[in-house]
Amino acid sequence: MLKPFLLICAAALFSIAPSTVSAAPPQDAAPRGSAKVTADSQAKAKKLYARDCALCHGDSGDGKTDLAKDMQLTMVDWTDPKTLADRQDQELFKIIRNGKDKMPAEDPGRAKDDEVWNLVVYIRALSKAQPAAPTSPATATTSPAPGN
Repeated sequence: MLKPFLLICAAALFSIAPSTVSAAPPQDAAPRGSAKVTADSQAKAKKLYARDCALCHGDSGDGKTDLAKDMQLTMVDWTDPKTLADRQDQELFKIIRNGKDKMPAEDPGRAKDDEVWNLVVYIRALSKAQPAAPTSPATATTSPAPGN
């Protein structure tokens, strides 16, 4: 019952969003250094993520959501540190601001550039919040017991 409802809501959001976007000229992205990263700015970034990103990317950023599955989207797992390792912050900013493939753009009226930069920082932190992978017995080193 919940899946069809979410799918209908997402379809409605995607169909309405382009008609509400203003014809404002695109903003040039401010350098990341101009966005101050604080506990408050990260709390706001978390709210922005929950409002505009989590529906497809998941609360944890793993990309495993019913909506993504229903829309046949291949989402990357941001909880894996390797996923964003080769992506520059500027590239992530542009993807968020302009959209990519089926992902809608983050309208400047919904999030200012500083908020998007803080969102980039928040997304990068999603991989750091995961526990370290356990060491497998084959790679673990054992030390001889004391006294041997």
